[in-house]
Amino acid sequence: MFLFIVLSGLLPKNVGKRIAPAKAVRKNSRGMLLVFFAMIIYSIFLPMESGTMWFYAGLAVYLVGFSISTAVLLSIAATEPGEPFTTGMYRCSRHPIALGTPLPFIGVGIACASWVFLLLSAILAVASHRVATAEELATADEFGDAYREYMERTPRWIGVPKAPEQGEHKK
Repeated sequence: MFLFIVLSGLLPKNVGKRIAPAKAVRKNSRGMLLVFFAMIIYSIFLPMESGTMWFYAGLAVYLVGFSISTAVLLSIAATEPGEPFTTGMYRCSRHPIALGTPLPFIGVGIACASWVFLLLSAILAVASHRVATAEELATADEFGDAYREYMERTPRWIGVPKAPEQGEHKK
């Protein structure tokens, strides 16, 4: 988790404004960040036994979430300022960060066999969904038809992007 925070610190300074452009998004983000940091602090005190089935299952979920989150951060860093995020992981999901953020925490909850931590992870997942929904509305307002076209061809959560119809050319 700390490596993810370090990677986040390497992003350009204006990324925060690009991720949360609207007031409603920032409001929802504050609640999510509160849960996020509470979970990081709580995770320090969780007992973990390596070598158990729970440990390996949790580790697998953690690594998937960490990989998704890292790929998302790289996509965000590669996007030009003033442009919506539509490349990398954003080709398979309009909200890959909302998918990737709770997964490492769910993995930790499984690895530690902590029902409390899994409950907090579920709260984080719901908060991520709320932020993603508000963010999508704000981004559609900001980028207009170009983003709405992206929304039509890209699944909200996860899936295979729709192929452009014949006659359309790739931008």
